Parts: sequence; C-alpha cells; structure tokens
Amino acid sequence: MEVVKIAGTDDTPEVKIDPKKGIFEFSGRSLPEDVLSFYAPVLQLIEDYIQKPAKNSEVLFRLDYFNTASSKVILDILIYFEHISKEGHNVEIKWFYHQDDEDMAEAGEEYSEIVDLPFEMQVYRH
Repeated sequence: MEVVKIAGTDDTPEVKIDPKKGIFEFSGRSLPEDVLSFYAPVLQLIEDYIQKPAKNSEVLFRLDYFNTASSKVILDILIYFEHISKEGHNVEIKWFYHQDDEDMAEAGEEYSEIVDLPFEMQVYRH
C-alpha cells in the first residue's frame, strides 16, 4: 500500500495515510458537502489496512472543526482501529485541540469514552 495524501480545503480535512508506518493523520476542517463521497476512499483504505495492519498504528486528529456528519465518520474510523487493537496490534489515538477550544477537547473526551483505545489528548497552538 502506498502513501496517500489528500489536500485539505476550506471544507475538507487534509488526510495523510502511511500504511507501512501505520500512521493516519486528519487535520483542518471537516464539513464536506457530501461526507460519504469524501470519506469513502479513506474508509476503503482503512478497511484494506485492517487486513494486514502494521504492528503499531497511530491515528492523529488535528481538527479545528467538524460537522455532525463528519462526527459519525470519525467514530467509524475509531471503531475500525478498535478492531485492529482487539486483534492484538498496538493502536494509539492522538487527539489534538487548541487550548481555548473546549468543544474540540470535549469531543475527544467523548470519543475516548466510546471506544476502547488508548487516547492521548494534546493541546497545540496555531
């Protein structure tokens, strides 16, 4: 599997996926007009990755904002990685949020309570 990079826009996040290293990065804003068409290829890549994951997987979320439709896809992504973890692979989620962004901090906390994965909450600056 090759490295995949999807450039971010005002409405879609930048996505970087390096399956060999087990690194999945989402950053920016996620409010695509058609969430399913934007995320379908990403979810397919993760489904393919599940078949033969790296020993260690790291998922980084550096989102400034996401809409309700994106929140469901984020949960789907986390559930995929929960399956990988249950198969005995190491998975770490890093949830970044701006110091003054209580909503994004709370979103990370809520996700960490829904899935059984190690969540690392990190404050970052612009």
